[in-house]
Amino acid sequence: MTIEPPEPGSPRRPAGPRDPGDAWVIAPTGERYWGRFGAAGLLAVDAERGILLQHRVGWSHHGGTWALPGGARHEGEGAGAAALREAHEEASVPQDAVRQRFWSVLDLGVWTYTTVIADVLVAFDPHIGDAESVALEWVAVDAVDGRPLHPAFASAWTHLRPLLSVRPAVVIDAANVVGSVPDGWWRDRAGAAGRLIDRVRQWRERGVDAAKLELPGSLWFPEVSVVLEGQATRALAGDDHAETDIRVVPAPGEGDDEIVAETRRRIASGEQVIVVTSDRGLADRAGDEGARVVGAGWLLGQLDESA
Repeated sequence: MTIEPPEPGSPRRPAGPRDPGDAWVIAPTGERYWGRFGAAGLLAVDAERGILLQHRVGWSHHGGTWALPGGARHEGEGAGAAALREAHEEASVPQDAVRQRFWSVLDLGVWTYTTVIADVLVAFDPHIGDAESVALEWVAVDAVDGRPLHPAFASAWTHLRPLLSVRPAVVIDAANVVGSVPDGWWRDRAGAAGRLIDRVRQWRERGVDAAKLELPGSLWFPEVSVVLEGQATRALAGDDHAETDIRVVPAPGEGDDEIVAETRRRIASGEQVIVVTSDRGLADRAGDEGARVVGAGWLLGQLDESA
């Protein structure tokens, strides 16, 4: 692999100091890929309007085609951060208007491209932010194939499109998970529940290995519900968890009943649910609802890995 600086016709014409990532990677076989540290793009999914596509300016790589807002990653920059930054620079996408659902990574050994699939939470109108775009449009999912697509995006779209309907969710039996580790949790049930919620939040923010969820792709950011019961519900007394992506559900009665109700609600909304519990009776009830059931160790092992 060799690195070459930008030249006329590069995907980006920097107006100021150039980032070290703005360079071509040349594979031993001669293919050229933009981004010394790899590249990333954002596939923003709006439930009403479709996906956001960029009509690429003629002088760019495969100019005149349609693709996703994206570009080279900066040195030390994560793929998710890069995709959001590039989408903001190129299409004025508000970073707090979307939430990542999963990543799909093309790894060529010498270079990677990460497609970050994100759901639009707050509707916005894109605006051209630099010279790389001729137009930006919301395109219905069924109409994407009708556009002249960038070859790399056209190839990726064939496996990304079926995944747009996949929405994993994890429902956690907090009492069972906390109780599976003899660390003195019984002396402060609310504190133990709060610590579990914090660890689960960090686990989700980092992304969950697709293989753990038995899904394609690289990383997923599933919806998560943590069901609390009894004294552990005091973990809700403060507002430390109010602004996280974790849904904390207090059980007014039996925790098992609330877990089954939460599972049923999520499945009814089209989500693919994993219930985390080692309680055999609850596992049978959740399985009857159509959920996949895993033991507490499935979650605890991942929490330990991400600590």
